Amino acid sequence: MERHTYDVVVIGAGGAGLRAAIAAHESGARTAIVCKSLLGKAHTVMAEGGIAAAMGNRWPEDNWEVHFRDTMRGGKMLNNWRMAQLHAQEAPERVQELEDWGALFDRTDDGLISQRDFGGHKYARLAHVGDRTGLEMIRTLQQRAVALGIDVFMECTVTDLFKDGDAIAGAFAYWRESGRFIVFDAPSVILATGGIGKSFKVTSNSWEYTGDGHALAMRAGASLINMEFVQFHPTGMVWPPSVKGLLVTESVRGDGGILKNSEGKRFMFDYIPEFFKAETADTVEEADAWYDDKKNNRRPPELLPRDEVARAINSEIKAGRGTPHGGIYLDIASRRTPEFIRKRLPSMYHQFKELADVDITAEPMEIGPTCHYVMGGVEVDADTQESAVTGLYAVGECSGGMHGSNRLGGNSLGDLLVFGKRAGEHASSYADSLGDRRPRVDEADVKAAQTSALAPFEVEGGENPYTIQSDLQQSMNDLVGIIRTRSELEESLSEIEAFKVRAQTMVVEGHRQYNPGWHLALDLRNMLIVSECIAKAALAREESRGGHTRDDFPGPDDEWGTKNLVVNLNEAGTGVDLHEKPLPEMPEELKGYFA
Repeated sequence: MERHTYDVVVIGAGGAGLRAAIAAHESGARTAIVCKSLLGKAHTVMAEGGIAAAMGNRWPEDNWEVHFRDTMRGGKMLNNWRMAQLHAQEAPERVQELEDWGALFDRTDDGLISQRDFGGHKYARLAHVGDRTGLEMIRTLQQRAVALGIDVFMECTVTDLFKDGDAIAGAFAYWRESGRFIVFDAPSVILATGGIGKSFKVTSNSWEYTGDGHALAMRAGASLINMEFVQFHPTGMVWPPSVKGLLVTESVRGDGGILKNSEGKRFMFDYIPEFFKAETADTVEEADAWYDDKKNNRRPPELLPRDEVARAINSEIKAGRGTPHGGIYLDIASRRTPEFIRKRLPSMYHQFKELADVDITAEPMEIGPTCHYVMGGVEVDADTQESAVTGLYAVGECSGGMHGSNRLGGNSLGDLLVFGKRAGEHASSYADSLGDRRPRVDEADVKAAQTSALAPFEVEGGENPYTIQSDLQQSMNDLVGIIRTRSELEESLSEIEAFKVRAQTMVVEGHRQYNPGWHLALDLRNMLIVSECIAKAALAREESRGGHTRDDFPGPDDEWGTKNLVVNLNEAGTGVDLHEKPLPEMPEELKGYFA
């Protein structure tokens, strides 16, 4: 069996994982990156709009305090205030750092990094590279990591974490190509595995997003928070069926795109919440003028936070005012010249032209909500990103707290950079502090992990894992989707229990080499855990807030606004326990921003 020793092992090679690995390496740690797919193919490339950072290049009056306030308000005040503060304060420096490493940002007329408008942000603050910002981030960070000589284990999946007492000792993985097992001895492990979107039928997420980091952390003894808050991005492709859910960047709306129903009505004016009325245009004329003269700063309703826009779209579709393919129209063709669209939105132009035979410079797009992002994740210390398990860190989408109940567009890329750096530095510092007292991997645990990974091959006459996955995705889509009710959530939990029973007899045909059925069988264990976490937390939270909408509890509840829901694996390891936890208390000087 292959075996390697490092100080820090980073699981995941998206923006968070790469930035964490770079920080750990530069802090002196022997560092490795383990990624499920190929290097450079992380889901970060789908974050197209930009990096939210209060650099003040377009609006000099923008600053970290305004960004902090926007983030907290977008998350409906359920955010970890300290994480939101650190993010707002440090994001500009992290963006500048990317440029120093070779990232090629779009520029303003006077040569500064260009910043665009996005929903929920008071000022234009998203540093961008056309509509390919995530791709440029990955390219830059990947190039930096390779240049530093950081070891990378590509197409390698981690299935278990090892502990020595209460501290992390390493990780167990396998090569996806050959099925051979690997043991990593390391006192620090950083989870940067992304989200959970493949538990839902309609999602913008790629195949890797099966909740691996969430489940690994729970099995190691860590807690998850905010798992009921799943963001349905307002705009995913709805046609053709092969690309249903594929992301349509918020940049389309940031650059002038508007939403219309099948009757041709610009309907978002009917859905402006009281909370945002003072900052949102009341008329079409006022909204149109905003794009050309933004001094009044009353923004179009299309640029409300994502949860508000997604619910409005969903309401129009349910009311029978949807498009022929079950979405609504996103129109930028009538608002901008073809030259502007091709320059500012090259990826979107190409995506629709190639995949849907739609020329977005001449006709509207058909779009609808798609499962995009989970605000919930591993509960971590705001400053270090360490979980309750010593030596285990989590960053990016698989950590929780930063975004509260709803993430603002553009905050994800800043999140990856700010907390990736912090996690890498602290993981390295912890490993260095151990000296010769490093935790040891127990050989019995290695054998147990190997037996568990091979279990699907031992079953005869069982069920195909693809069938279970398909049924799980349909169930989550139908019962734990954008609008929720008690009866449907209870039904979903019953169905998840049934899926867990079926998963015990999953059968895998063939051998360990080149076996995607085996890979899915292992992924399904994680998908079932996180799906139960989402459904159980959604059932418990009897209010509507951010990315969680209860039809039977349609408004926010002040009492629920003071607490998080925390989930852990139960003692038997077969289900999920849930309890409430008060929100961290915000200092008085920060409360003043919301007076």
